[in-house]
Parts: sequence; C-alpha cells; structure tokens
Amino acid sequence: MVTKANLVAGRIILVLVTALGLAGCSRAPAVDILGSFFPSWLVCFVVAMALTALAQQVLSRLRVKLLYPVLVYPSLTALFTFLLWIIFFH
Repeated sequence: MVTKANLVAGRIILVLVTALGLAGCSRAPAVDILGSFFPSWLVCFVVAMALTALAQQVLSRLRVKLLYPVLVYPSLTALFTFLLWIIFFH
C-alpha cells in the first residue's frame, strides 16, 4: 500500500539522486587543436591508438605470441587512454 509518506520519501530520493548525478557536470574538458575544440578523451584515445600500434610492433619484434590478441589490443588502448587522461587532464 502506497502512503503519502512513501511518495514524499520517493520524491526526496529522486531529487537527491538527480542532484548527485548533476554534481559532476561542469564545463567539458576540451583541447584547442587548430582553432577547433575537441573533448580531451578523444585526444587521449587517438594518442592511445598510436601507442597501441607501437606496442604491437614491439611485441611482434620480440616475437611474443599472444593467446588472445582480440582482447589484448583493445585493453591496451583503453589502458593507454585512461592513463593519458589521468596524467594530462585530471
């Protein structure tokens, strides 16, 4: 049975959850590249793809056989992306 107190409590919880979700919203971190602003995560992702390609070249020169390259290279890209973002933009 829904009471008035339950409805009020539900609304208060909804407002608090919404406020908590919006608390992290501030200006978007952007990087100016040739006069155009790009999100910082996109810049980090592009650099991370280049670093992953470099890591693949190093691993192939060292003749390292990967069991699951389908998982390793996207994971390396994500790792490099997050590390670059934390180092330069956080």
